[in-house]
Amino acid sequence: MTATSIAFFEDHMTKAAYPLHNQGVPIGPGIPDLVSVVIPSYNRARLVGGAIESVMAQTWPHVEALVIDDGSTDDTAAAVAPYLEKYGERVRYVRKPNGGVASARNVGFTLARGEFIALLDSDDLWHPWKATVQVSLMRRHPEVGMVWTDLSAVTDDLAMVEEAHLRTFYHNYQRVRIEDLMHCTGDLSELGGRVPRELGERPWYVGEIFSGMFLGSLVHTSTAVLRRERLQQAGGFDESFRRAGEDYEFHLRTTYCGAVGFIDASSILYRVGNADQITSHALLHIARGNLATVLRWRDRGGHRLTLTTRAITERVAEAHAWVGDVELRQGDRVAARGAFLSSLREGPPDLRRLAMLFVTLMPRGLVNTVLGIRRRVRDRLRGRPGHLAHA
Repeated sequence: MTATSIAFFEDHMTKAAYPLHNQGVPIGPGIPDLVSVVIPSYNRARLVGGAIESVMAQTWPHVEALVIDDGSTDDTAAAVAPYLEKYGERVRYVRKPNGGVASARNVGFTLARGEFIALLDSDDLWHPWKATVQVSLMRRHPEVGMVWTDLSAVTDDLAMVEEAHLRTFYHNYQRVRIEDLMHCTGDLSELGGRVPRELGERPWYVGEIFSGMFLGSLVHTSTAVLRRERLQQAGGFDESFRRAGEDYEFHLRTTYCGAVGFIDASSILYRVGNADQITSHALLHIARGNLATVLRWRDRGGHRLTLTTRAITERVAEAHAWVGDVELRQGDRVAARGAFLSSLREGPPDLRRLAMLFVTLMPRGLVNTVLGIRRRVRDRLRGRPGHLAHA
């Protein structure tokens, strides 16, 4: 492919009529002002009602909630039924065979009627002003196709763990500063929604973050609201990421398509520590999905990937090493060895990864001892025993 044809291809990849991914693409222009909130749920009958109520309590009057039951075996249908009666057509319930959260969200996308489409996991809760401020930002900036926010971490019974959790949860904020990627264009008090007074001076930003996102995720899914056109442009979730890792690839793709907005205030309550949360049992799938996404967008990013060659190769090497780390923790020394070898081949020389390659050659008992020491040192340096975060 010539340079001219590559440029032509990349230009056409940004057109709404030619989505980057053909799953979960909503059809038509959508109802003006309506925010369609897609709530995938699997065996969360105890919690899904709270998610629905948090949508119905929005200060933005034009909202609908679409509960996509991904083949639950509990009483999810019965739990949702009272809300169907209470709110009428503003709440819709669809049951589908179990296919994973990506497929559930895509079903919701195709059924969404709104000009704006939002995502909410069934164990999370929105603050009442959330939809208003995000729609208001996009009204002020027509070029912005998606807006995300910070989030608060809470326990299962909603006791506060960390008021502003985004920069803790996503490690990429340790190397990427929003202030360096985006322009501060106002404060939260300007966006309406009856925002609490103590949050009124929190800033919001507009800009393009694709290259920063390539280095690791910055966007939390339950905080995101998208313009319908941006979703048509980017496409829905890639259902090949059935078990985990679909969020990062999706958000990286939506940021590839153009400008986004960030509101530096926590708009949701995010439950941490639940046994059924995907991050608690699928870390290997998350690491593999991260690697697949990095390799895909290293090759597809084109002129929008404005990083140095060294930064790109280091990111690829890091992604291989993360797979190696998780494989090693799960006892597969052969798979871990292959991942660390790939990491060393792809990136600049790195003593830590070379050391971990040698660890894969040790007897299993000694490997566990080394990993235990490393984990204790890491937790002490972070000051967060047992903390789990996203790359």
